Amino acid sequence: METYILDFVNFMLRWLHVIAAIAWIGESIYFVMLDNSLRPPQDESCKSKGVFGEMWAVHGGGFYHNQKYATSPPALPASLHWSFWKSYATWLSGFSLFVILYMVNPDFYLVNPGSRWQWAAGLSGWQANVVALLFLASGWIVYNELCKRISPNMERDGILSVAVGALIVAIAYLSTQLFAGRAAFLLTGAVMATAMSANVFFWIIPGQRRMVNAMKSGEAPNPIDGKRGKQRSVHNTYFTLPVVLLMISNHYAFAYTQAQAWLVMSLLIFAGAIIRQFFVLMHAGKTQPAYLLAGGVLILLTFWVAAPTQESQAETAQAETAQLQAPRVKAGPSASTGAAGTPLSAKVASIIDKRCAGCHSTHPENPAFSAPPAGLRFDAVDQIISHQAKIKEVVANRYMPLGNVTKMTEKERKTIKSWSK
Repeated sequence: METYILDFVNFMLRWLHVIAAIAWIGESIYFVMLDNSLRPPQDESCKSKGVFGEMWAVHGGGFYHNQKYATSPPALPASLHWSFWKSYATWLSGFSLFVILYMVNPDFYLVNPGSRWQWAAGLSGWQANVVALLFLASGWIVYNELCKRISPNMERDGILSVAVGALIVAIAYLSTQLFAGRAAFLLTGAVMATAMSANVFFWIIPGQRRMVNAMKSGEAPNPIDGKRGKQRSVHNTYFTLPVVLLMISNHYAFAYTQAQAWLVMSLLIFAGAIIRQFFVLMHAGKTQPAYLLAGGVLILLTFWVAAPTQESQAETAQAETAQLQAPRVKAGPSASTGAAGTPLSAKVASIIDKRCAGCHSTHPENPAFSAPPAGLRFDAVDQIISHQAKIKEVVANRYMPLGNVTKMTEKERKTIKSWSK
């Protein structure tokens, strides 16, 4: 029942997260389009009121006339539209999902036993949770400090962009060393998403509130508040496509189960940012296909980096030949006990071989996967034993095999369920 409750909460949170993200990103993209589509006003009365730019649009059978003031309008209306709850709802629902999916089972989802750093490979579950939270917080702190120190008055935004790009590469590399592959991609995206939402919370909205309060007091708003808000909003624009990609990456094991996962991640992040630049310029009336081409080149480079090597293809051929001669999971006197000393009976090994290892193996037989889903390889006894509790849970609750495509029987489920510790 506990697993069902967690799954149902996960389901509803994911629904909320997707809805909030669509609303936030959609509104963000709309305002970027609006900002870059503004044209100088033609009407003298608009100019005299301080209108900086305007845009006429037609949608839904009606006409819209949007105007932007350089600093402030002559008078404020009774009500203003504020854009922030969509951002907060997206982050809060996303963080809640992270807690339920990853922090509840950190030994399974966060710890990276294959890390080059021995201390990271040896982290316990609670330690991995602490490191993950520090990772999220540190990413925002370093990014925020870069913005404040390099370009406090927006006079060196070009240099700042390079520094932020270098920071993202560093985050991608660190995440793949600290955490399991799937979590590494998610946490890199989470650092960027945290920066986006924190930009709204700490900079964009407070600056806008100061501007509104100044106007209500009959004072001139400080232009720096608008400039700083614009700077952080621009950063959020370029983070958008990479964050969406990283959030869906957990479905594609080929990306995060290889040695160069950090490079794959970095290339895709920059590809997304460059493609976003094409659309930003297009809204400003500047169609520059070179940006689309550059983004496409980075995606092709990613394809080349992530592609199986000749060596791995040869290993696959050897594995396929061996599979015709022997089962993938062997249990016996020489291989019946894992590192923790837990026994793996021949019966359990046989079931996992027939029903699970077709997907969860070094070289999956299932054509839907080019790498083991979630990076879990059940053609290795130690891997099976280290994930014994999770295997029993998902099999007993019928979550695996997915759709029961391998036709696991009730008797086999009972055998897995009764697999003793």
